[in-house]
Amino acid sequence: MDGPHEFGRECEAIAARSLIAAGWRIVARNYRFGHREIDLIAHRCGVIAFVEVKGRRGTGYGHPLEAITARKRDEIRRVAEHWIARHGRAGHTYRFDAFAVTRIGGTVRVEHLEDAWRL
Repeated sequence: MDGPHEFGRECEAIAARSLIAAGWRIVARNYRFGHREIDLIAHRCGVIAFVEVKGRRGTGYGHPLEAITARKRDEIRRVAEHWIARHGRAGHTYRFDAFAVTRIGGTVRVEHLEDAWRL
């Protein structure tokens, strides 16, 4: 069994593959500003998605998306503002997406919540 860090990276890779299959281009992985991070930043047709990925190995701790608290959303917003200030372009639309990856035994369930929250 892999550790929590490896499992998190696996979940991020699953989310990235899902986005790429849907026509998105991954602009950045694990983009950091200070101690805060955005898991994935993706671009498609003038839309930039700041993506938070949450994974669970089962249902004992609730749905993965329940872990995206108001505090976490605020941290992601701060990193997104930093990214936009450095890399943003006029005409782009920005949004926040979330991925839930649940692995139970050999079964993996992936949910992509587009425009998951607004600020």
